[in-house]
Amino acid sequence: MPAPAPAIALLRERIARIGRIHARGSAERSIPFGIDAIDQALPTGGIRQGALHEAASAGADTEHAAAATLFIAGILARLDGPILWVLRQADLFAPGLTAAGLNPDRIVFAEAGKAVLPVMEEGLRHPGLCAVVAEHTGRLSLVASRRLQLAAEQTGILAILIRRSPGFDDPALNEPTAAVTRWRIAALTSPPALPHAPDTPGLGRTRWQLNLTRCRGGEPGSWITEACDATGRLGLVSDTADRSVMAA
Repeated sequence: MPAPAPAIALLRERIARIGRIHARGSAERSIPFGIDAIDQALPTGGIRQGALHEAASAGADTEHAAAATLFIAGILARLDGPILWVLRQADLFAPGLTAAGLNPDRIVFAEAGKAVLPVMEEGLRHPGLCAVVAEHTGRLSLVASRRLQLAAEQTGILAILIRRSPGFDDPALNEPTAAVTRWRIAALTSPPALPHAPDTPGLGRTRWQLNLTRCRGGEPGSWITEACDATGRLGLVSDTADRSVMAA
């Protein structure tokens, strides 16, 4: 059999390299959650840097948007370096991010109006940043998400897109994108902290339900966790720690 043409050989090499990157990247370039059940579901043992990730509320934004935002803040809190946070309008309560360990002094806020995605892409091309976060409302085309993914790959910057929608069942949130992982977060009722007052809710640590609805090279799953502490770390709820991971 004749040897393949140089162009074909080069194409095969590029495809194989892309496959290796997407199947299992280097754990050193990832941010682990420190929870085995979650980290084992992710091909790199954590949130891969140099890639695009999505997060959205698993319910109405009026009730669950803060959980999605704080989930992202906890991830960013364990990175070193400045962060660009792109907003459509100035409606983020920055001091609240400190509850998840993220100091607002590390963040450069950009109010971009309808140009959120172009500003995010431009930010991803500056290697001096450690992460770029953007809050996007509406549809996200596959072409636009691929541009963000490629920009993140080129500089190694963590890219996170927070999807906002009036309804958690918005079909736009389920359309295909180039994101490596897609998360849906719901706020749950806090457990009672006092054994003698079981009917008193909200005294314990806030709980979230994390739904990993898509993971390139990994497994979708669902976990109930305690919200991020002041260092940005989650805690797996003890009565679900041994539960089989449920497909989201």
